[in-house]
Amino acid sequence: MAKINVFQPSLGAEEAAAVAEVFESNWLGYGARAAAFEAAFAAHLDVPAEQVFHINSATSGLFLAIELLGLGPGDDVVLPSAHFVAAGNAVAASGARPVFCDVDPHTMNPSAEHIAAALTPATKAVLTLHFGGQPGDIEAVAKLCRERDITLIEDAACAVASTVDGRACGTFGDIAVWSFDAMKILVTGDGGMFYARDPEVAARAKRLAYFGLGKSASGFVKSKARAQRWWDLEIEEFGRRIMGNDITGALGSVQLAKLPGFVERRLEIAAAYDRLLADVPGVRTPPPLPAGHRSSGYFYWIQCETALRDRIAADLLAAGVYTTFRYPPLHRVPIYGAVDADLPGTELAAETTILLPLHQSISDDDVAVVVDSVKASVAALAPVTTS
Repeated sequence: MAKINVFQPSLGAEEAAAVAEVFESNWLGYGARAAAFEAAFAAHLDVPAEQVFHINSATSGLFLAIELLGLGPGDDVVLPSAHFVAAGNAVAASGARPVFCDVDPHTMNPSAEHIAAALTPATKAVLTLHFGGQPGDIEAVAKLCRERDITLIEDAACAVASTVDGRACGTFGDIAVWSFDAMKILVTGDGGMFYARDPEVAARAKRLAYFGLGKSASGFVKSKARAQRWWDLEIEEFGRRIMGNDITGALGSVQLAKLPGFVERRLEIAAAYDRLLADVPGVRTPPPLPAGHRSSGYFYWIQCETALRDRIAADLLAAGVYTTFRYPPLHRVPIYGAVDADLPGTELAAETTILLPLHQSISDDDVAVVVDSVKASVAALAPVTTS
């Protein structure tokens, strides 16, 4: 029986060799390899290297972003309900109020109009997402935030290679994070990247990401007057340790070099799904991208009536093909205090959407297995749904 995962990394001899070099160096913490990864990723984004740094997860980056903005009780942050739980947690844990906006039920991304409708007099930030790697309405969202003097945080976890007219997603707003966890396209096991448009914000973010230590590389005092007491600390504000390390940095550098090939293969698979599922009754494939938009190809989703969606999921699982839904609506989670929110697009998407397997290791035969299983489910349920 086929075993086809929804997400799966591509790791090989190059990654193993890079990690072996780290072991041989006898330095596993943040060092030259992590710094090299930062520089390469900044070049990938076409932004200054000093405004990008490697962190231990995108989730840590979101918490850091909220802290940098000084958000707390009395402040509102607008974000799509179709978002990962880390975003809701980062906002709510600060004492600020997450205000959930709706999304287009087909693209799963919010429009600028969706976000504008959710703004309040207390809105201090917008925290948007590029669902499945599709850039969405990011240009209009960024323009809206600039006009309203609202900070825009881009959760670019899904969008490591997504662009609009050649400009990288994550560089439209004020702060951005990327994820390199075990299920992403570029994988370091755990890890992420942080970017701030303002160099001063980036410098402060780096301090907070390493205990709040001061301006020297290690945070230890290095003045001539204290030359014999180099261990004295220079602490400028309270921080924590969320930096990446040379193991994840070494992995990331190898994976980044492979990223164009990964994305090319993923887009080939998505195009095959589009073609092979185009005429399946009751099944809707993702919308085509607008001109100038390029996706990382992180998710591939289909949408259909709830009973059919659930039947497809069950039948594919029985065939060894794994599916899932990302992201269950956050406004339904009681702890966020928004269960009464009226978000019809989000609700419709949650009841009709399923993600099919999409990663660069999927073979053409795997694609055929997935497609055949979907078609068999539709055919089996057809008499029920048409009676």
